[in-house]
Amino acid sequence: MEITPTEAEEALLSIQAIMKKTRRSISASGAYKFLILWGFIWLIGFLNSQFLPGQLAGNLWIGLDILGGIFSAFIGYRLNRGVRSSSPSTTGKRIGLFWLLLFLYCVAAIMVAGTGDGKQLAMFIILFVTFGWIAMSMLLSFTSVWPGLALFTLAIFGYFILPGIFYIWMAILGGGGMILLGFFIRDRW
Repeated sequence: MEITPTEAEEALLSIQAIMKKTRRSISASGAYKFLILWGFIWLIGFLNSQFLPGQLAGNLWIGLDILGGIFSAFIGYRLNRGVRSSSPSTTGKRIGLFWLLLFLYCVAAIMVAGTGDGKQLAMFIILFVTFGWIAMSMLLSFTSVWPGLALFTLAIFGYFILPGIFYIWMAILGGGGMILLGFFIRDRW
């Protein structure tokens, strides 16, 4: 079966329209709010890790993570309320459950493997976060895989090549990158 150039062009235009519709749907869903929230948490947390003593920085991270979890639940609840449906959003609940289970697996893995220092602990958590990001992206919007892979690559590079400024690296490129991506999704998709 041969496809004419016109048929190929129509198929390509159809694919592009679907991709655009998917991006708009993601933007309209409010998912970008989570990127902005966690981007600020990473920015503040990693900067604190660079400049404050280990125990103090660790305690601040715990506080930031708790605050982030509370705000994430609040954002998720508000986004779910905006969905007009006779039944609750099962997708949203499954996404929340996925991240909760991934968090528990991360805690269990850290307890089993242990960590040598703060950078190893941070990198371990980053690996779980980027895994979760990429897994969600593969299920919901393949376009979002690329920023997750970029974050993973930047983290590995910073950990092994720039250990002296790893926390600053992750604050600016990890946290700042998530903030910029969140605003980009909100405004441009």
